[in-house]
Amino acid sequence: MLCSQGVAVVPLVLNSVFTVLLLLQQPAGVVAEVGISGTEISVPAEDGASEGEIVAEAGNTESGVGGSNCPKGCLCCSDILSCANQGLTALPVELPAYTTTLDLSHNHLTELKEGSFTTLHRLESLRLAHNKLRYIEPGTFQNSSALRQLDLSSNRLDKVEVHYFLELTGLEELLLFNNRIVHVESKALAVLGNLRRAYISHNRLTDFPFFSVQGHSHPFLATLDLSSNSMSKLPLVEIETLPVALKRGLYLHNNTLICECEMYNMFRSWERKGYPSVRDFREDHTCLVYGERKASIKFFQHRRFLEVNLNCSSMAAPVLAEPESSLLAYVGEAVVLDCHTTLRGQHLTHLWVSPHHGAGAPPENNGTLRMHANGSLEIVSAHVEDSGIYWCKVFDATKRNESWEVNVTVLTRFDDAEAFNTGFTTLIGCVTTLVLVVMYLYLTPCRCWCRRRPPRPVHSPANDQCSAQSSILSPTPPATTEGPGRKVSNNKHVVFLEPIKEVQNGRLRAAAGALPPVSVLGHPGRLKRSDTDSVTSVFSDSPTVP
Repeated sequence: MLCSQGVAVVPLVLNSVFTVLLLLQQPAGVVAEVGISGTEISVPAEDGASEGEIVAEAGNTESGVGGSNCPKGCLCCSDILSCANQGLTALPVELPAYTTTLDLSHNHLTELKEGSFTTLHRLESLRLAHNKLRYIEPGTFQNSSALRQLDLSSNRLDKVEVHYFLELTGLEELLLFNNRIVHVESKALAVLGNLRRAYISHNRLTDFPFFSVQGHSHPFLATLDLSSNSMSKLPLVEIETLPVALKRGLYLHNNTLICECEMYNMFRSWERKGYPSVRDFREDHTCLVYGERKASIKFFQHRRFLEVNLNCSSMAAPVLAEPESSLLAYVGEAVVLDCHTTLRGQHLTHLWVSPHHGAGAPPENNGTLRMHANGSLEIVSAHVEDSGIYWCKVFDATKRNESWEVNVTVLTRFDDAEAFNTGFTTLIGCVTTLVLVVMYLYLTPCRCWCRRRPPRPVHSPANDQCSAQSSILSPTPPATTEGPGRKVSNNKHVVFLEPIKEVQNGRLRAAAGALPPVSVLGHPGRLKRSDTDSVTSVFSDSPTVP
């Protein structure tokens, strides 16, 4: 490898004069070679010099005299030009055209002017880190389509404009970290179709156009570092539509995110899937409780707080794109319809036809429907009238086309309180029924067979005598009647209690005058008393025979 410090080259004429004088003055001895316009002249060295050859090259290059000049203070090594840490406030006037790697880091450059690198058509890597760059003029990178790596980190850029990278169609790695960027224009990265890695961390971004880096426009993008910015909310629908390869390398830690269940559930799903962007920086994922900057928590370490206080464990993920031809959604939810196709390429055209809003192509947005750059259609807030068949058609550069239909059904979600009341009422009814069944099976009134039987009385004449003390009328009166139209009342119950006066000849004898004639069922004088028979009057089912 040929390396040289940048010095002034002696003109060809002076070299020739110097060579002639040297030939006249030097004695014979060791040979010294001095190149003149591509020829070699052997000259003797001075007396006392060690044997060997002293080679001095002063040949010119393809571009003429001084074309191979290395800028003063820079180091040229083959196709590498390093001018780092030289205190430069402007680019060197002449840069070797053969340069493929140019290092201008750690200087004091404040802007890049139009055509700054026009002569470097072989340039592949440009390092401008640790300068004071504030602005890049349009046309700065003219004739630099071969550039693969651009390092603009640790500067003072405050925005990324559309014209910054228009000529860098072959760029693969872009480093913009540690600037003061507050905004990235939506089409600033659109032309970077070969981009593989983009580092925009440690800036002041409050949002980012995720829709501009979708799979069809950036098929090779696998790393997007947006960590350590000032984003408080994330467009979750746009992020979920990104290719899986990009989501695995999407770094969003150390932002000022507000603690929300949708955001937490997204990162939790990424953790379960083992995405490196979450796995490698698990401790750096933070959020602000209720948006308070002082209440910052590491949500992977305080899951219980989010799942209990914010009820994140029971929150369902938003309805997103599903590879199905039929989708079910509820009123108010965001629904993304993906236009599935087998066509591949960077120049695909998508057309959607909705049942009520007509046709549209991305990036159209009418407030109700939003078209994404990847061809998907988002229903911003679903309503019942949004139900129907949505039809998508895809065209490629060769005019081939494919179509896809999605049947969307939007339902009304019942109020949570009403659902709770209905469920509670149903539960109470089930419990009550169960209790009644148990009572019927185990707590029914005790039947005769389970009652305790009274002791059987001992038979004696005295008991027979006492059995006549009472007479209970049966509730069913006799069917006999006297007189026309006279009926016996069903509610008359007569009981005779006779005081015992004495026992005569083994029979009870009622006291004289104790019982006057009794009228039974309205028939006076029908009951006769005898001195020899016990006075007993019992109404029963058997008629009394006089």
